Amino acid sequence: MYAIVDIAGKQFKVTKDQFVYAPKMDGEEGASVEFDKVLLFGDDKTVEVGAPLLKGAKVAGKILGHVKGDKVVVFKKKRRKGYKKRNGHRQEFTKVLIENISK
Repeated sequence: MYAIVDIAGKQFKVTKDQFVYAPKMDGEEGASVEFDKVLLFGDDKTVEVGAPLLKGAKVAGKILGHVKGDKVVVFKKKRRKGYKKRNGHRQEFTKVLIENISK
């Protein structure tokens, strides 16, 4: 059983007992979270596609923690001008354990 769910503007294919690194969400560690923007639901026999969302479908999860991703280096240069600029950042994510998918 799997579902494609919209979390903070990004789409994830999720299954039960899977970890997802979603964009940072509000909430404490150990708090339960529910996603109701389910775009597609599938099991062994059928696939249901929403238009654009499936009514009554929900994905429940639990926040395991807030983490930072790998460093992204932004390097700008203009040749023959002596202009170089190095910058970077680390994106913040929330680690979510998918506990249940219901239709």
